[in-house]
Amino acid sequence: MASLGLSEREQAGCRELLEFLETEELMALTDTVTNRLVHPESRQEAIHAILVYSQNVEEVLKRRKVYREIIFKYLAAQGIPVPPSSEKHLLIDRVKQYWNGQLTTRSSESGERKPHAKSHGERQKSPQDDIHDLGGEFCQWFFELLNSQHPLGLKSEERWGPQHFWEDARMKFCYNTFEKNMEEYVGAEMVSLRLLSLVKEEYLLFNPNLHANGLKCATSQHGLVLVAVAGTVHRDNTCLGIFEQIFGLISCPLRENTWKIKVVNLKIVGQNALQPGMQIEKPSIKYEPKQLQELYD
Repeated sequence: MASLGLSEREQAGCRELLEFLETEELMALTDTVTNRLVHPESRQEAIHAILVYSQNVEEVLKRRKVYREIIFKYLAAQGIPVPPSSEKHLLIDRVKQYWNGQLTTRSSESGERKPHAKSHGERQKSPQDDIHDLGGEFCQWFFELLNSQHPLGLKSEERWGPQHFWEDARMKFCYNTFEKNMEEYVGAEMVSLRLLSLVKEEYLLFNPNLHANGLKCATSQHGLVLVAVAGTVHRDNTCLGIFEQIFGLISCPLRENTWKIKVVNLKIVGQNALQPGMQIEKPSIKYEPKQLQELYD
Protein backbone atom coordinates (compact mmCIF):
# COMPACT_ATOMS: atom_id res chain seq x y z
CA MET A 1 0.00 0.00 0.00
CA ALA A 2 1.32 3.43 -0.96
CA SER A 3 1.78 6.18 1.59
CA LEU A 4 -0.53 9.22 1.45
CA GLY A 5 1.89 11.33 -0.52
CA LEU A 6 3.50 8.85 -2.96
CA SER A 7 1.78 6.57 -5.45
CA GLU A 8 2.92 2.96 -5.71
CA ARG A 9 4.76 3.77 -8.96
CA GLU A 10 6.51 6.71 -7.29
CA GLN A 11 7.49 4.57 -4.32
CA ALA A 12 8.95 1.90 -6.59
CA GLY A 13 10.87 4.54 -8.54
CA CYS A 14 12.17 6.18 -5.37
CA ARG A 15 13.40 2.82 -4.08
CA GLU A 16 15.37 2.22 -7.28
CA LEU A 17 16.80 5.75 -7.26
CA LEU A 18 17.80 5.70 -3.57
CA GLU A 19 19.74 2.47 -4.17
CA PHE A 20 22.30 4.62 -6.01
CA LEU A 21 23.26 6.35 -2.73
CA GLU A 22 26.20 5.15 -0.66
CA THR A 23 25.07 3.45 2.56
CA GLU A 24 26.59 6.21 4.71
CA GLU A 25 24.69 8.91 2.83
CA LEU A 26 21.48 6.87 2.79
CA MET A 27 21.59 6.61 6.60
CA ALA A 28 22.34 10.34 6.91
CA LEU A 29 19.35 11.09 4.67
CA THR A 30 17.16 8.89 6.89
CA ASP A 31 18.29 10.87 9.95
CA THR A 32 17.34 14.12 8.23
CA VAL A 33 13.96 12.94 6.94
CA THR A 34 12.89 11.27 10.18
CA ASN A 35 14.52 13.83 12.50
CA ARG A 36 16.56 10.93 13.95
CA LEU A 37 13.41 9.19 15.20
CA VAL A 38 14.12 6.03 13.18
CA HIS A 39 17.30 3.97 13.43
CA PRO A 40 17.36 1.55 10.47
CA GLU A 41 19.53 -1.55 10.57
CA SER A 42 19.69 -2.07 6.81
CA ARG A 43 19.52 -0.15 3.55
CA GLN A 44 16.02 -1.43 2.88
CA GLU A 45 14.79 -0.22 6.28
CA ALA A 46 16.36 3.18 5.61
CA ILE A 47 14.66 3.51 2.21
CA HIS A 48 11.32 2.43 3.71
CA ALA A 49 11.61 5.08 6.44
CA ILE A 50 12.44 7.81 3.91
CA LEU A 51 9.35 6.97 1.86
CA VAL A 52 7.03 6.74 4.88
CA TYR A 53 8.16 10.11 6.26
CA SER A 54 8.05 11.93 2.90
CA GLN A 55 4.93 13.79 1.79
CA ASN A 56 5.62 13.78 -1.95
CA VAL A 57 8.18 12.95 -4.63
CA GLU A 58 9.71 16.42 -4.76
CA GLU A 59 10.38 16.30 -1.02
CA VAL A 60 12.55 13.22 -1.62
CA LEU A 61 14.30 14.36 -4.79
CA LYS A 62 15.07 17.89 -3.60
CA ARG A 63 16.96 16.65 -0.56
CA ARG A 64 20.59 17.80 -0.56
CA LYS A 65 21.85 14.22 -0.21
CA VAL A 66 20.01 13.22 -3.40
CA TYR A 67 22.69 14.70 -5.63
CA ARG A 68 22.14 15.81 -9.19
CA GLU A 69 24.55 13.07 -10.29
CA ILE A 70 22.43 10.40 -8.55
CA ILE A 71 19.31 11.44 -10.46
CA PHE A 72 21.32 11.54 -13.70
CA LYS A 73 22.61 8.00 -13.14
CA TYR A 74 19.09 6.76 -12.37
CA LEU A 75 17.69 8.23 -15.60
CA ALA A 76 20.59 6.76 -17.58
CA ALA A 77 19.91 3.33 -16.05
CA GLN A 78 16.29 3.60 -17.20
CA GLY A 79 17.40 4.38 -20.75
CA ILE A 80 16.23 8.01 -20.63
CA PRO A 81 18.81 10.29 -22.30
CA VAL A 82 19.33 13.72 -20.75
CA PRO A 83 22.12 16.26 -21.35
CA PRO A 84 24.95 15.69 -18.78
CA SER A 85 24.90 19.42 -17.97
CA SER A 86 21.20 19.44 -16.98
CA GLU A 87 20.48 21.22 -13.71
CA LYS A 88 18.94 19.28 -10.85
CA HIS A 89 15.45 20.79 -11.11
CA LEU A 90 15.27 19.75 -14.79
CA LEU A 91 16.31 16.19 -13.91
CA ILE A 92 13.62 16.10 -11.21
CA ASP A 93 11.00 17.17 -13.78
CA ARG A 94 12.21 14.38 -16.09
CA VAL A 95 11.92 11.78 -13.32
CA LYS A 96 8.40 12.93 -12.45
CA GLN A 97 7.36 12.72 -16.11
CA TYR A 98 8.76 9.18 -16.28
CA TRP A 99 6.96 8.04 -13.15
CA ASN A 100 3.72 9.63 -14.35
CA GLY A 101 3.91 7.58 -17.56
CA GLN A 102 4.59 10.60 -19.79
CA LEU A 103 7.90 9.16 -21.06
CA THR A 104 8.37 5.85 -22.81
CA THR A 105 11.82 4.34 -23.19
CA ARG A 106 12.69 2.45 -26.34
CA SER A 107 13.40 -0.76 -24.43
CA SER A 108 10.06 -0.68 -22.59
CA GLU A 109 8.35 -0.55 -25.99
CA SER A 110 10.17 -3.72 -26.99
CA GLY A 111 9.25 -5.52 -23.77
CA GLU A 112 12.48 -5.19 -21.78
CA ARG A 113 11.99 -4.50 -18.09
CA LYS A 114 15.16 -2.56 -17.30
CA PRO A 115 17.54 -1.24 -19.94
CA HIS A 116 21.27 -0.71 -19.57
CA ALA A 117 22.51 2.85 -19.39
CA LYS A 118 24.11 2.73 -22.81
CA SER A 119 21.29 1.09 -24.77
CA HIS A 120 19.38 4.21 -25.74
CA GLY A 121 21.42 5.20 -28.80
CA GLU A 122 19.80 4.76 -32.19
CA ARG A 123 22.91 3.59 -34.01
CA GLN A 124 24.79 0.44 -33.08
CA LYS A 125 27.81 1.42 -31.01
CA SER A 126 31.07 -0.46 -30.82
CA PRO A 127 32.54 -1.37 -27.38
CA GLN A 128 35.20 1.32 -27.94
CA ASP A 129 32.44 3.93 -28.48
CA ASP A 130 30.85 2.90 -25.17
CA ILE A 131 34.19 3.16 -23.35
CA HIS A 132 34.83 6.60 -24.86
CA ASP A 133 31.35 7.79 -23.82
CA LEU A 134 31.95 6.48 -20.29
CA GLY A 135 35.33 8.26 -20.18
CA GLY A 136 33.86 11.57 -21.31
CA GLU A 137 31.00 11.36 -18.83
CA PHE A 138 33.39 10.42 -16.03
CA CYS A 139 35.78 13.31 -16.76
CA GLN A 140 32.96 15.83 -16.88
CA TRP A 141 31.71 14.61 -13.49
CA PHE A 142 35.19 14.34 -11.91
CA PHE A 143 36.55 17.76 -12.88
CA GLU A 144 33.28 19.57 -12.10
CA LEU A 145 33.31 18.02 -8.64
CA LEU A 146 37.04 18.64 -8.04
CA ASN A 147 36.92 22.26 -9.26
CA SER A 148 33.87 22.89 -7.06
CA GLN A 149 36.15 22.44 -4.02
CA HIS A 150 38.03 25.65 -4.95
CA PRO A 151 37.29 28.38 -2.36
CA LEU A 152 35.80 30.55 -5.14
CA GLY A 153 34.29 27.71 -7.20
CA LEU A 154 30.63 26.92 -7.81
CA LYS A 155 29.67 24.49 -5.06
CA SER A 156 28.52 21.00 -6.03
CA GLU A 157 25.70 19.20 -4.25
CA GLU A 158 27.84 16.08 -4.27
CA ARG A 159 30.48 15.56 -1.61
CA TRP A 160 34.15 15.10 -2.47
CA GLY A 161 35.85 12.34 -0.51
CA PRO A 162 37.40 8.85 -0.36
CA GLN A 163 34.03 7.23 -1.18
CA HIS A 164 34.81 7.80 -4.88
CA PHE A 165 38.01 5.69 -4.67
CA TRP A 166 38.74 2.03 -3.97
CA GLU A 167 40.37 1.46 -0.57
CA ASP A 168 43.69 0.44 -2.16
CA ALA A 169 43.72 3.27 -4.71
CA ARG A 170 47.13 4.54 -5.82
CA MET A 171 48.21 7.93 -7.10
CA LYS A 172 51.41 9.03 -8.81
CA PHE A 173 51.82 12.80 -9.10
CA CYS A 174 54.60 14.27 -11.26
CA TYR A 175 55.06 17.99 -11.69
CA ASN A 176 57.67 19.87 -13.66
CA THR A 177 58.00 23.59 -13.12
CA PHE A 178 61.66 24.47 -12.66
CA GLU A 179 62.66 20.91 -11.81
CA LYS A 180 60.99 17.49 -11.91
CA ASN A 181 59.25 16.23 -8.77
CA MET A 182 57.31 13.06 -8.05
CA GLU A 183 54.98 12.08 -5.19
CA GLU A 184 53.17 8.79 -4.55
CA TYR A 185 50.13 8.10 -2.38
CA VAL A 186 48.36 4.89 -1.39
CA GLY A 187 44.82 4.50 -0.03
CA ALA A 188 41.51 6.18 -0.78
CA GLU A 189 41.89 8.75 1.98
CA MET A 190 45.40 9.87 1.01
CA VAL A 191 44.67 10.04 -2.73
CA SER A 192 41.45 11.96 -2.13
CA LEU A 193 43.14 14.47 0.21
CA ARG A 194 46.08 15.13 -2.14
CA LEU A 195 43.81 15.87 -5.09
CA LEU A 196 41.63 18.06 -2.86
CA SER A 197 44.63 20.07 -1.64
CA LEU A 198 45.60 20.97 -5.21
CA VAL A 199 42.34 22.85 -5.62
CA LYS A 200 41.45 23.90 -2.09
CA GLU A 201 44.89 24.93 -0.82
CA GLU A 202 46.98 25.54 -3.94
CA TYR A 203 44.04 27.22 -5.74
CA LEU A 204 44.46 25.28 -9.00
CA LEU A 205 41.63 24.79 -11.49
CA PHE A 206 41.65 22.06 -14.14
CA ASN A 207 40.22 22.61 -17.61
CA PRO A 208 40.11 19.24 -19.44
CA ASN A 209 40.11 19.05 -23.24
CA LEU A 210 37.37 16.47 -23.85
CA HIS A 211 37.46 16.87 -27.63
CA ALA A 212 39.58 15.40 -30.43
CA ASN A 213 42.85 14.02 -29.04
CA GLY A 214 42.38 15.41 -25.54
CA LEU A 215 40.56 12.27 -24.37
CA LYS A 216 41.49 8.64 -25.06
CA CYS A 217 40.10 5.51 -23.42
CA ALA A 218 40.81 1.79 -23.38
CA THR A 219 40.12 -1.36 -21.36
CA SER A 220 42.86 -3.56 -19.94
CA GLN A 221 42.60 -7.34 -20.20
CA HIS A 222 41.70 -7.40 -16.48
CA GLY A 223 38.70 -5.10 -16.93
CA LEU A 224 40.33 -1.86 -15.76
CA VAL A 225 38.85 1.01 -17.77
CA LEU A 226 41.63 3.48 -18.61
CA VAL A 227 40.72 7.11 -19.18
CA ALA A 228 43.49 9.47 -20.30
CA VAL A 229 42.73 13.20 -20.49
CA ALA A 230 44.80 16.31 -21.17
CA GLY A 231 44.01 19.92 -20.37
CA THR A 232 45.23 23.22 -18.98
CA VAL A 233 45.88 24.21 -15.35
CA HIS A 234 44.87 27.66 -14.09
CA ARG A 235 45.21 29.87 -11.02
CA ASP A 236 43.12 33.03 -10.93
CA ASN A 237 43.31 34.45 -14.47
CA THR A 238 46.64 32.83 -15.29
CA CYS A 239 47.22 29.65 -17.30
CA LEU A 240 50.08 27.91 -15.47
CA GLY A 241 50.65 25.08 -17.91
CA ILE A 242 49.17 21.76 -19.03
CA PHE A 243 48.26 18.50 -17.35
CA GLU A 244 47.86 14.88 -18.36
CA GLN A 245 45.88 12.55 -16.15
CA ILE A 246 45.24 8.83 -16.48
CA PHE A 247 42.51 7.20 -14.41
CA GLY A 248 42.01 3.48 -13.89
CA LEU A 249 38.35 2.75 -13.13
CA ILE A 250 36.74 -0.45 -11.84
CA SER A 251 32.97 -0.96 -11.74
CA CYS A 252 31.34 -1.56 -8.39
CA PRO A 253 29.86 -5.11 -8.36
CA LEU A 254 27.12 -4.13 -5.89
CA ARG A 255 25.85 -1.05 -7.72
CA GLU A 256 25.03 -1.02 -11.42
CA ASN A 257 26.56 1.76 -13.55
CA THR A 258 28.81 2.88 -10.70
CA TRP A 259 32.59 3.17 -11.13
CA LYS A 260 35.29 3.90 -8.57
CA ILE A 261 38.83 5.14 -9.09
CA LYS A 262 41.58 2.57 -8.64
CA VAL A 263 44.56 4.36 -10.23
CA VAL A 264 45.44 8.04 -10.72
CA ASN A 265 48.51 9.22 -12.61
CA LEU A 266 48.71 13.02 -12.77
CA LYS A 267 51.41 14.98 -14.58
CA ILE A 268 51.57 18.80 -14.55
CA VAL A 269 54.03 20.70 -16.73
CA GLY A 270 54.50 24.43 -16.11
CA GLN A 271 54.65 26.85 -19.05
CA ASN A 272 58.36 27.44 -18.54
CA ALA A 273 59.04 23.69 -18.78
CA LEU A 274 57.04 23.04 -21.97
CA GLN A 275 58.91 21.57 -24.92
CA PRO A 276 59.39 23.89 -27.91
CA GLY A 277 56.42 23.82 -30.29
CA MET A 278 53.99 22.28 -27.77
CA GLN A 279 50.55 23.90 -28.07
CA ILE A 280 49.08 24.97 -24.77
CA GLU A 281 45.68 25.84 -26.28
CA LYS A 282 44.81 22.27 -27.23
CA PRO A 283 46.72 19.80 -25.08
CA SER A 284 46.44 16.24 -26.33
CA ILE A 285 47.11 12.67 -25.21
CA LYS A 286 49.97 11.10 -27.14
CA TYR A 287 49.09 7.52 -26.16
CA GLU A 288 46.97 5.42 -28.48
CA PRO A 289 44.37 3.12 -26.81
CA LYS A 290 46.59 0.06 -27.37
CA GLN A 291 49.54 1.81 -25.70
CA LEU A 292 47.31 2.63 -22.73
CA GLN A 293 46.38 -1.04 -22.43
CA GLU A 294 50.04 -2.07 -22.49
CA LEU A 295 50.84 0.35 -19.65
CA TYR A 296 48.48 -1.43 -17.26
CA ASP A 297 48.38 -5.04 -18.47
